[in-house]
Amino acid sequence: MEAVLSIFHLSILVPWILAMVLGIFVGGIPGLTATMAVALIVPLTFHMSPIAGLAMILGVSFCAIFAGDIPATFLRIPGTPASGAAILDGYEMTRKGKGSLALALDLTCSVIGGLIGILILIFIAPLLAKFALKFTNFEYFWLAVFGLSMSAVISRGTRIKGVISMTLGLIFATIGIDITTGYPRFSFGSTELMAGIGFIPAMIGLFGLSEVFKYVLLPESFKNPTIKERVQISFKSVGTLLYRFKLLILRSAIIGNVIGALPGAGADIAAWVSYGMAKKVSRRSEEFGTGIEEGIIAPTSANNSALGGTWIPALVFGIPGDTITAIVLGAMMMYGLKPGPLIFQQNAYLVNQIFSVAIVSQIFLLIIGWFGIRMYTYVFKFPRNVVLVGIIIFSVVGSYALRSSLFDVGIVLLFGVIGYFMEICGIPLPPLILGLILGPMIEDNLRVGLVKSDGSFLPFLTRPISLAFFILIVIIFFGDPIIKCSRALFRRRAT
Repeated sequence: MEAVLSIFHLSILVPWILAMVLGIFVGGIPGLTATMAVALIVPLTFHMSPIAGLAMILGVSFCAIFAGDIPATFLRIPGTPASGAAILDGYEMTRKGKGSLALALDLTCSVIGGLIGILILIFIAPLLAKFALKFTNFEYFWLAVFGLSMSAVISRGTRIKGVISMTLGLIFATIGIDITTGYPRFSFGSTELMAGIGFIPAMIGLFGLSEVFKYVLLPESFKNPTIKERVQISFKSVGTLLYRFKLLILRSAIIGNVIGALPGAGADIAAWVSYGMAKKVSRRSEEFGTGIEEGIIAPTSANNSALGGTWIPALVFGIPGDTITAIVLGAMMMYGLKPGPLIFQQNAYLVNQIFSVAIVSQIFLLIIGWFGIRMYTYVFKFPRNVVLVGIIIFSVVGSYALRSSLFDVGIVLLFGVIGYFMEICGIPLPPLILGLILGPMIEDNLRVGLVKSDGSFLPFLTRPISLAFFILIVIIFFGDPIIKCSRALFRRRAT
């Protein structure tokens, strides 16, 4: 109790809340990621107490991950990589006049998912961390393939178009330095291309600039409001939906936490996998992508829960779960703290403070996030021509800020054109981003695994966790046809 009460001291509370407000602002601007927000916060914590600095880092990360869903819902531009899945149903709900309802669900599910993730962190962190340590290159390969298989699930229209989009993403992912041989591939002598194509500029171009191109061809709609609210929301309506989908929230939060606990996976993969699994088991799977509540609840419950998961290997073994916790580990070293199994005995008071901050941050997120939604709702009610200019400005600034490179601005423009023509042809955009994100992870772990096994593919199938992933992938791709064939045979026998 003493640890809980200590975090409400003004020297901790004031910078903590200000950091969370910054997180709402940074997450809501496309290109300015949660990792960037944390990196901006860390230098400000040098002369603070450890818990004050960690409270700022935790607060800004939770808020930035949520706030990334705001432009994803209103403008179809993910504010952060973890918000990529939010565009599928969130933007469609906005087009139906239910954007505020989508974000109300988003906010509450972020808070609930975050709480579930923290409770798992508190009670079963060592067990999950031991499970995460069992993952080698063989398991990470199948995890990435499993995530990529979600492209077959989330794609609307024909599955072949989803495969085309996914293949394009994998092709773009091969550009840059070969991590195994150190040889540049498809760089055509360009030093910028040797670093590869960043998926954040690509994502901004695909989803943001392509939308601008679409509306440029419809000038008669320029003076219309960007968003039109036709549905009034209430606490009762949101509470009813949360109760109705309580099992989905719990399942998505657990999926997010487990994937977040795997070093290198992160909230973006957790959101996509959770969305794909929700669609696979739903009775309304055909309606996913048209603006239904389940498509909002699943990814947003997973990505905030994944943040709690990333702290599991970080605290228990000192292994960063993602880029945010990598920065956090550096900050903890700066404070003279050594993460690892002994931290729970040597710094039990600080660990209890961290857990308390994480839980209270969810309450603050509910309040600050609500004000953030109201603010952005007001901004996005401006005429569309004003908002489109803002999208272009923020897309350029956000992409340039990543590496201070005009080349990334060119990537945004290129992928904006690609995204526009893909949508004309009815080819879905999300599988391309999945291929771009997961391509390096698949290739690197496959090649390293083959080196370890002297070129044998057997360890990829004989290890228990790898085999479990392989079976899941087979079920995802061939489960529906098998079920349909068995039903048809049963009907024939019955007649």
